Amino acid sequence: MALIEIKVPDIGDFESVAVIELMVKPGDTVKAEQSLITVESDKASMEIPASHGGVVKELKVKIGDKVKQGSVVLLLDAADAGASAAPAAAPAATTAPVAAASAPAPVSAPAAAPAPVASASVPAHDPTAPKGQLPHASPSVRKFAREIGVPLDEIKGSGPKGRIVDDDVKNFTKAVMSGAARTQAMGAAPAAGGDGAGLGLLPWPKVDFAKFGPIELKDLSRIKKISGANLHRNWVMIPHVTSYEDADITELEALRVQLNKENEKAGIKFTMLAFVIKAAVAALKKFPEFNASLDGDQLVLKNYWNIGFAADTPNGLVVPVLKNADRKGLVEISAEMAELSKKARDGKLGGADMQGGTFSISSLGGIGTTYFTPLINAPEVAILGLSKSAMKPVWDGKAFQPRLVMPLSLSYDHRVVDGAAGARFNAYLAQVLGDFRRVML
Repeated sequence: MALIEIKVPDIGDFESVAVIELMVKPGDTVKAEQSLITVESDKASMEIPASHGGVVKELKVKIGDKVKQGSVVLLLDAADAGASAAPAAAPAATTAPVAAASAPAPVSAPAAAPAPVASASVPAHDPTAPKGQLPHASPSVRKFAREIGVPLDEIKGSGPKGRIVDDDVKNFTKAVMSGAARTQAMGAAPAAGGDGAGLGLLPWPKVDFAKFGPIELKDLSRIKKISGANLHRNWVMIPHVTSYEDADITELEALRVQLNKENEKAGIKFTMLAFVIKAAVAALKKFPEFNASLDGDQLVLKNYWNIGFAADTPNGLVVPVLKNADRKGLVEISAEMAELSKKARDGKLGGADMQGGTFSISSLGGIGTTYFTPLINAPEVAILGLSKSAMKPVWDGKAFQPRLVMPLSLSYDHRVVDGAAGARFNAYLAQVLGDFRRVML
């Protein structure tokens, strides 16, 4: 056994980057190229891999530390420093899942000869999850894959020792765009062609906008750059259906206002979203297929209820996850939501804060809009959109009464949930919001 130092490899043109996540602890056994920590610059998040395999003896960094190339990450008791040594892999950029009302325009698939692709029956890709071993790929290939929204974990490399090359990324993209990857997951034959022709795709238009008038170029924010790939994948690979419903929240809003007055001195503020989270948990328990993930031809039903909620930040939407919402009361949910939202605005959300979600909620009620189509957060199968409440005349059987109505927009994966189930979920959720005592049933 040999005690060696694991150091930060070449991380590009960054003088220093912040440690935002620790993926191992003393006593853990790691393999060569296994991710150890996550660091973040102003442009991307990166995972730092191990150059050797062995047992972690001591961590030399903590969350919030600044590191650079050559900084010592940890001390490792290596089983065989010579045999287990591996070239320092380029840190892999990670992304944060987001919820949004619209999908980015699809990119056209590069042309290349068809090649085998990874089976689509593996669990859906979660780029923020710790990985046992990073895919073998050069920095240029990783950059290319990120730009077009391809998860490297789902690609089988054709290069030496399984290394992923440009053609592997291109062929995987072609298979997805032609429907081959999806139909293989469903047990059907791949679509004919394999070059995207099945979707009737045209090349992306190239336009010199400056010919028509003054223009200004503005870089996308870091969050939008790294989340765009997830949004594109989710829109292309998940058959979305959106159902709409109106919830009468007149009594619930009165209760919320009353609770805020009673708890004003304690500094507790109840938002409508906190009530919706509790109501959503009740609906998810009644309709468990919405609290699931699709894994090939099997449905993974989860017996825990972690609710992601879209948080608006200056750089874009991110989705913190409120863990074990079924075990928490409104006070605890409200306090935890406020804490996670502040971390999101300050850019301090860690990978663990955005992992493990089973169902997501995107609320635009504080901004406006009536209905919209929220995008599903893979590997989840449904997402709820909340819009601005408004007073409407509602017929009570004898006369029209003024009632406060909140629009609900539920998007779901049609491979898992059919239209009738979607309508029942929405209707039940509206009933719970209309009479919050149903949460206790």
